[in-house]
Amino acid sequence: MRSLGEAIRENGVSMCVDCGKCSAVCPITAFETKGYASPRRLVETALCGSFEALPDETLFWACLTCRRCSELCPSEVHFPEFIRDLRRMAASEGRSGPSTHGGVVTCWMRIMTDQALEQNRLQWLTADLETSETSDTVFFVGCLPYYAELFRDTAFEGMEIARGAIRILNRMGIRPQVSADERCCGHDRLWQGDIETFRSLAALNLRMLENTGATRIVTACPECARTLELDYPRLAGAHGMEVLHVSQIAAAGISSGALKFEPGGDVRRAAYHDPCRLGRHLGIYDEPRSLMDGIGFHRVEMAHSRASSVCCGTSCWTACGLTNKLIQSERLGEAAAAGAELLVTACLKCQIHLLCARKDPSFQNGSEFPIRDITTLAAGALAAT
Repeated sequence: MRSLGEAIRENGVSMCVDCGKCSAVCPITAFETKGYASPRRLVETALCGSFEALPDETLFWACLTCRRCSELCPSEVHFPEFIRDLRRMAASEGRSGPSTHGGVVTCWMRIMTDQALEQNRLQWLTADLETSETSDTVFFVGCLPYYAELFRDTAFEGMEIARGAIRILNRMGIRPQVSADERCCGHDRLWQGDIETFRSLAALNLRMLENTGATRIVTACPECARTLELDYPRLAGAHGMEVLHVSQIAAAGISSGALKFEPGGDVRRAAYHDPCRLGRHLGIYDEPRSLMDGIGFHRVEMAHSRASSVCCGTSCWTACGLTNKLIQSERLGEAAAAGAELLVTACLKCQIHLLCARKDPSFQNGSEFPIRDITTLAAGALAAT
């Protein structure tokens, strides 16, 4: 297990110049009501050389790891990765942060490490969706089937996101493989510090991916995309496959002429919410916007967009209280201020969290508009063949 000193060196934390730019943009710093929580303050505590006090810092478990601070840091401190490494150290000592939704999400992720587990993961496939056991493309579903059940009492689009992705791929002439034995990618366990569970899940997925013989992975989940693209090769094992978010392959389909959409009779003002993992973590900003433009929306930008986008307010299912709801409410207010009649995102968690905040009238912030996933919107707008 790495030491505090190693975590400081590997993430450039000792280069912090105490300028405060991180604290100025950190959404937790802005909205935390229990006490002052700041990346700069946590760094100062760490540089004093004692790990014991760190897990008691408010930001230790509340940090969204959204990378907003890293975007502005003049010293290139990798604060989210530093937090991830510190949580890993805490987990090795048996310490963990709060777990939302009664811990059910964490529970199913651990259950999926069982090699003998039998899952019923393919019931969502309908007769009109074409798949193949020999395709060079794998569609990685992620935890969508589980989230669909957990949040079925909301307007969350659930498995329609997965079905929409397959329809887009089919229209492009791709009949993807879909595995009945896929497991959670391990994203949340990794960022909570549970490296053991992450590696167990990754090992099972790597074996499954190797058996497909495919060369490309497509997913509708930015967290799966980030984890498969960056974290598997570094922490679990290389798969040698190209990893794409569905918005990337769909945008390429528009450019090539493989994807065409029905002309929109009622062009709606739509704002796009950049997910942290897709945007700041993977640098994918243009493709979802190209897809919105291709569908025919009148796209408007919020006050904070692209690299300055505000996080949806919850990460890794570790914290979801007043602070998080205030962050979500601000984001909904930005969309309303931009005149949006529709809020579009490309991340299932973003849709879940923003919909959840809006259920409470105290946090709606003028957001009577629908909140939709770009995948279902694109699939629903496909031109008739």
